[in-house]
Amino acid sequence: MADILDETKERMNKTINVLKSDLSSLRAGRANAQVLDRIMVDYWGTMTPITQLGNISTPEPRMLIIALWDTKMISAVEKAIQKSDLGINPANDGKVIRLIFPELTEERRKDLVKTVRKKGEESKVAIRSIRRDVMEQLKKQKKNSEITEDDQKQFETKTQKLTDDFIKEIDTILAAKEKEILSV
Repeated sequence: MADILDETKERMNKTINVLKSDLSSLRAGRANAQVLDRIMVDYWGTMTPITQLGNISTPEPRMLIIALWDTKMISAVEKAIQKSDLGINPANDGKVIRLIFPELTEERRKDLVKTVRKKGEESKVAIRSIRRDVMEQLKKQKKNSEITEDDQKQFETKTQKLTDDFIKEIDTILAAKEKEILSV
């Protein structure tokens, strides 16, 4: 039965990791190379993430510099960035691409906070869905006389505690991201 709890914990951890990944790709006024993770470029017929095409550095808090290993790809990378949802116009000098992140407006900050809360709620729903699956699994095992009623109650209690802990962790992650977005 402990394996059910381990599996549940693992699935909930994956949900948390997905949330962290999603939130790290949100632009919060500071330059962060992770915003480029999802942008793909056609590199000789293969869709490749920008992060694999060169070095990305942050020389200033609001600037990213992309130094491509193959400088022939500069225009393709620029087009991919322009097509993305970043809302930033890249500038190049023939050797590197510069991305300058403008200060976020109050309205944009509020939109980002709404997006953060939406992603947080989606994660909470996923956690609760995992809990529901485990509870149904326990009921089936009780019905098939694989576990006793006491065992069922004990594992339901442990599963609920796990769920509560992960929901609190999500709330903590969301609060930190909101603070980061709203800080000027």
